[in-house]
Amino acid sequence: MSLLLTNIKELLQVREQNILKVSGSEMKELPTIKNAWLLIENDEIADYGSMENIPEINADETIDTSGKIVLPTWCDSHTHIVYAGNREQEFADRINGLSYEEIANRGGGILNSAKTLQETPEDEVYKQSAKRLEEVMKLGTGAVEIKSGYGLTEEAELKMLRVIKKLRENYNLPVKSTFLGAHAIPKEYKNDPDAYMDLVINEILPKVADQKLAEYIDIFCEKGYFSLEDTHRLLDAAKKFGLKPKIHVNQFNAIGGVKAGVEHKALSVDHLEVMNDEDIEALKGSNTMPVALPSCSLFLSIPYTPARRILDADLPLALATDFNPGSTPSGNMNLVVSLACIKMKMTPEEAINAATINGAYAMELSKTHGSITKGKKANFIITKEIPSYTYLPYAFGSNSIESVYINGKMI
Repeated sequence: MSLLLTNIKELLQVREQNILKVSGSEMKELPTIKNAWLLIENDEIADYGSMENIPEINADETIDTSGKIVLPTWCDSHTHIVYAGNREQEFADRINGLSYEEIANRGGGILNSAKTLQETPEDEVYKQSAKRLEEVMKLGTGAVEIKSGYGLTEEAELKMLRVIKKLRENYNLPVKSTFLGAHAIPKEYKNDPDAYMDLVINEILPKVADQKLAEYIDIFCEKGYFSLEDTHRLLDAAKKFGLKPKIHVNQFNAIGGVKAGVEHKALSVDHLEVMNDEDIEALKGSNTMPVALPSCSLFLSIPYTPARRILDADLPLALATDFNPGSTPSGNMNLVVSLACIKMKMTPEEAINAATINGAYAMELSKTHGSITKGKKANFIITKEIPSYTYLPYAFGSNSIESVYINGKMI
């Protein structure tokens, strides 16, 4: 089966195969072809070029995309899509003056979601999560990472990871799985948090590995949650099972989590709303991808990741949604790209790079996803007729997407 797109107003993110991520000033460059064509064969990108030089192609289907822009699907490298219920009451509580920490101390926050998930049957958790996954796919996401972390018991954490596995089996896009048992301290372990870490490391982690339910390990390294010592201990243990770190750091405080992540060769360090000079220095020369989650900052009214400091230090940056019931009940990567431009002062080129090629890197997918490259998977977005790609982040309240293709097929 072959598909030919012709008269593309602009084909974005056209790259050679060996480019896996972009950093610093490179992120200002977004390679494009104007008045372009794109050939898809089966589920891969076969060829592309300018309409001025289009060869004779006998495709099974041809689509005229005059006035429309084509770009790779978004790569969302940080989500918590698998959960049960919602937390809209806490949304009202915050409006009424309670902080995220105060809500957590009252039994809300992550512990609230954990209680709901523990009480919800696995098939119902799957149905709710599948609906959210379908929603983000329609919004242009073509690769996604999903974390556990709303279970906080052995049974419930494994239940979440089984749901992630089932989503991966039933939906035709890359779904990466992360074990985040160290997301919060359960109430019953409040006075003995070390005992909960013992449970995560000695009881749950071996089962996760044995059942092949996760590729990555995560921990919420933050005051009031898990310490630097906890982080080192968990990541050392996970290394023995072949799980790579992708960790929550610097959401509210800088306590050394970035450096710890780099020392453990973390694939990514995520959140980074609070950054100091030591964090920036720790990332230099590493292969760790910093990941910003601007819609979390919007929802919680906390600072945004200092993108300009990170990029001016010649570092890369990825963007992701943090889709979850408490701090970011949205998986809309289009909004994330807009917020990066509006609130983090990223250029449209930088934001699109961060949400595609660098997002793919943060899931070890940049050899197959994240750019328009021969041989990569045919995951792409066709926009409506819009004036330019800058219009995507500019029109933050509009849906500029006409159609989304995953593996060469329109969803």
